[in-house]
Amino acid sequence: MIYITGDCHADWSRFSTQAFPEQSEMSREDYVIVCGDFGIWHDTPTEKWWLEWLSKKNFTILFVDGNHENFDRLYNEFEIVDFHGGKAHKIRHNIYHLMRGYIFDLCGKSIFAFGGASSHDIQDGILDRNNFEDEAIFRNTIRRWNADNKMFRVNHESWWKEELPSQAEIHTAISNLRDRNNRVDIIVSHCCPQTIANIIIANTPYDTGIQSDKLTEFFDQLCDTVEFDKWYFGHYHNNADITRRFTLLYKQIVRVV
Repeated sequence: MIYITGDCHADWSRFSTQAFPEQSEMSREDYVIVCGDFGIWHDTPTEKWWLEWLSKKNFTILFVDGNHENFDRLYNEFEIVDFHGGKAHKIRHNIYHLMRGYIFDLCGKSIFAFGGASSHDIQDGILDRNNFEDEAIFRNTIRRWNADNKMFRVNHESWWKEELPSQAEIHTAISNLRDRNNRVDIIVSHCCPQTIANIIIANTPYDTGIQSDKLTEFFDQLCDTVEFDKWYFGHYHNNADITRRFTLLYKQIVRVV
């Protein structure tokens, strides 16, 4: 079995037995895939407790990264392993981060994974402590910006440039897809092609994410070059079938295999 859900933001309560009773029939050969913003953030006792709680689940949890992940930790703290035909960061024995651009063979399905997205809550900028004379000035600036309700984040504390892919990750994706004759069963990502984002924006009160970027444009190219049955993504905090092939997920958990 494969289930897919949307952003968690380190709130993994949806995987309780009460909220997700289907898990009673699952094993470690069954999977729940999270469409980004899983919740690897700062190494706190709370995070450790929740990851230990998840590690006791009898199913395997997979996720693509979103724009709200601590990429310093994600890319450096966790071992890279071979996983069902692709590469993954091993977070726990049953929790894996699916690295960008790889194709994973799970339950008889080929799944192309590519995380990342642009943050849309940084209209007023990114603060970097290296640009300040001392820590006190830096912290005072943060307090002042918060008091002014500015939309900003802090470099290497709440924002990382790795939220958008490198050219190497894009090249990896193109190469791996070419090796599969540009055909997969399922695509899992955090954001979506810009053409799909435009539909979401036009039909909901969600008023951010209008501008395209290198990732949404790359996904537009994939729509033209790759055959697939379904594309699941998160990022927009809603549950909806945008088109027959594109499904936006948030807190809903849907079975796909």
